Amino acid sequence: MTSMPMMRAAVLAGYGEPLQIRQVPQPVAGRGQLLVRLKACGICHSDVHIWKGDVLPPHAPEPFILGHEGVGVVEAVGEGVEGWAAGDTVGVPWLHDTCLRCDECSDGHEAFCQHQRAHGLNVPGGFADYVAVDAAFAVALPADVDPLATAPVMCAGVTAYGAIRRAGVVPGEHLAVFGCGGLGLYAVQIAARMGVHVLAVDRDPAKLEHARSYGAAEVMTAGPDLDRHLAGGARYHAAINFAPTPATWAAIVASIRPRGRIVAAALVSEPVPLVQEWLTATGVTITGTSVGTRQEMREVVAMHARQPLLNPIEEIDLARATEALEALASGQAKGRYVIRY
Repeated sequence: MTSMPMMRAAVLAGYGEPLQIRQVPQPVAGRGQLLVRLKACGICHSDVHIWKGDVLPPHAPEPFILGHEGVGVVEAVGEGVEGWAAGDTVGVPWLHDTCLRCDECSDGHEAFCQHQRAHGLNVPGGFADYVAVDAAFAVALPADVDPLATAPVMCAGVTAYGAIRRAGVVPGEHLAVFGCGGLGLYAVQIAARMGVHVLAVDRDPAKLEHARSYGAAEVMTAGPDLDRHLAGGARYHAAINFAPTPATWAAIVASIRPRGRIVAAALVSEPVPLVQEWLTATGVTITGTSVGTRQEMREVVAMHARQPLLNPIEEIDLARATEALEALASGQAKGRYVIRY
């Protein structure tokens, strides 16, 4: 009798508890799937929300393995898969699959599909040696890609790109980016490359220095008087919030010009004050964004291949995944944590 292949994984055994490094059965490439041997996997703030139990799946995967910023190589190709071969370089994104039938999927906005399944939430994710990926949602990557630098692009990069697309900024316009963690720094670079004038806002001077070096035209330190400093100017055509707090809201409102666009990109569960009379007087549009579509993923991967999108990256071993989650949860992370396998 042939024994089942095993792999190392960081398993969520209890919300908020340290991840357990275990040997678990290696997944197989089912019909329509790829089996991916991971080289790297980024750790995202969404992983923190899942780890803490702020975001709960209707049915927890077994084993419950977080992670949705993977880069690896195809180990095996499942039945019915075309266009992929063993040895291909592949990215593992947030979306495992969607229904492909609803209006959102039909209109090319599958990131808003209400029946989507995500790696590390609904199906086992990338905090492991191997992961099974739906071939229709796997990300084709150049063979010479740097796994550590590319892993965060699978979620943080495409989320930033999708937010900018959602904001509708064009060359010459002014964009305010609130929160210069991994997502915000990607947004600064992408917008600056588009010819957009970028204001970067954060409470951490080191992150603002990164933002300036990555192309921000101006930076501003977040503080209790930020909205007063921004009030009256009203010169930003769009504002994107990447900071996981409602504390930025007053400054966002103060920054935006009439007919401007506000995009919520961070997971903020607390309500913020909104005066509808202000909306009628200004015509400001408020919307949200969720990761990105497969087309947006292809576009941001092509951008990254032409000129790598940068972020401070700390390489860690799988055993340090809990440590990284704790640092992200406490706001102490200095950049993107990426697991190398």
